[in-house]
Amino acid sequence: MKRGILFVVLAVIVALPFALRPRRGAAPAVQDTVVIVTPHNEAIRYEYGRGFAEWYRERTGRTVAVDWRVLGGTSEIARFLEGEYVAAFEQHWVRRLGRSWSAEIQAGFQNGRLPAEAPAVVREARAAFLASEVGCGIDVFFGGGTYDFERQALAGRLVPSGLERLRPEWFEDGVMPREFGGEAFRDREGLWLGTVLSSYGILFNRDSLRRLGIGREPAQWEDLADPRLIGEVALADPTKSGSVAKAFENILQQQMQRRWQELRAEPGGDPAAAEVRAVREGWRAGLALIQRIGANARYFTDSSQKPPIDVAAGNCAMGLCIDFYGRQQEEAVRRRDRSDRIGYVSPAGGSAASVDPVALLRGARNRAAAVAFIEYSVSMEGQKLWNFRPGTPGGPDRFALRRLPVRRDFYTVEAWKPWRTDPGDAPFDTPAPLIYREAWTGRIFREMALVIRVMCHDTHPELQRAWRAIQAAPAARRGPALERLQDLAFVDYDEVARTVKARLGAKNKVEELRLVQELAERFRAHYRAAEVIATSG
Repeated sequence: MKRGILFVVLAVIVALPFALRPRRGAAPAVQDTVVIVTPHNEAIRYEYGRGFAEWYRERTGRTVAVDWRVLGGTSEIARFLEGEYVAAFEQHWVRRLGRSWSAEIQAGFQNGRLPAEAPAVVREARAAFLASEVGCGIDVFFGGGTYDFERQALAGRLVPSGLERLRPEWFEDGVMPREFGGEAFRDREGLWLGTVLSSYGILFNRDSLRRLGIGREPAQWEDLADPRLIGEVALADPTKSGSVAKAFENILQQQMQRRWQELRAEPGGDPAAAEVRAVREGWRAGLALIQRIGANARYFTDSSQKPPIDVAAGNCAMGLCIDFYGRQQEEAVRRRDRSDRIGYVSPAGGSAASVDPVALLRGARNRAAAVAFIEYSVSMEGQKLWNFRPGTPGGPDRFALRRLPVRRDFYTVEAWKPWRTDPGDAPFDTPAPLIYREAWTGRIFREMALVIRVMCHDTHPELQRAWRAIQAAPAARRGPALERLQDLAFVDYDEVARTVKARLGAKNKVEELRLVQELAERFRAHYRAAEVIATSG
């Protein structure tokens, strides 16, 4: 009897909140939907979902809902898209076209660089895919880097939105140039276009700098290599974070550009020979700088979002990050603590502005709404969301996104400056900008990331022990020890472009493991030798 009463009481307790909750009307019917996959955070998704719905209703008289698909970072999105398109095209090829499936066809229909000598059936599969409306259940890919979109375009998964025909006035140099500072802002075939700018920089904690006796705030990448920062720099693994790999590439490119400017100033020189020399000497200088920065690292995380959080918490004094992570963390601390203890700087001449694109996916079921979203993202209404303060006319509702719009004409409107979160930023008018040259590092981007990971992450205990020993050594031993530490001839530019690239691209993936092991052994040997020189009496 008592047990029965107890069960009744428990049932009433559980049911009471549901019985007393206010009645809700039926959810309003939505006339249109667009399905978007994105690595963007919740703040961006909220503001763009809300803003697009209002903009769409004003122009069409219809309601629309954004069905966001959040799978993780761009690497997870890329794997998902590949898997979905492979499954969909296999069904199309076998069931609709009545053809036989094979591993050769699976690889070939996605190959944008299919050789002329490829089997006829593979070339037919590629042509059939490009002529098809095979889809993946998603309409739009929104956010990420140009590298990720170029890979999707090469595979044939992106199709033109037609926006350049609809809004030709938006694609003039004064509004949205095809490229700027060496970075592509849109695809030549109209397969993707940039919506917002990204650059890279240093987030720093002013309280931590005072604790360490560092009186000057960082201004250049070299400031991350200050020996007083040992164990105080937050970094991410460049093979896991595309944004951090891009930041390291910017460090290398800055060193190359500086050396090229020096060599070109020499009288009677050969410009072509000067460029070749500058690339190789800048590579060595940049790699040595990255090594010293890595020696100061507290850790190497898999997530590029962790360093800004740890810098804000005071766990690290500085961190390398993409600009909007830095600005948003600075904004969050100011809003929460009413404090300016967190600062962010993008090194002058050390970070090229690249874009986060948007693209229409092949086989989009909601094509009209998808094209409308792409139009909204580069309309001035969509651009204002990136850098207007919440509550300002045309600005975001809740969140300051602290990002820089891609449209050049956005920065010409003086009346908007009081409403902007970063009114002093003018990315198209930066003095002495870093000009990104893809030919210098673009073809070895993956190899660069691997070398940096092995040099700094995989061998970090040995690197940091040698670095500490060098800083503690008498001046007479410090120079020779540092020279030994930074003897990087076995990963010079030509060796990476030739040997490392060939081994990393080998069909036998065991070769990559062997390469990593061999490189790690070489680095560790150098670090141990440097430590011995620094500590020998």
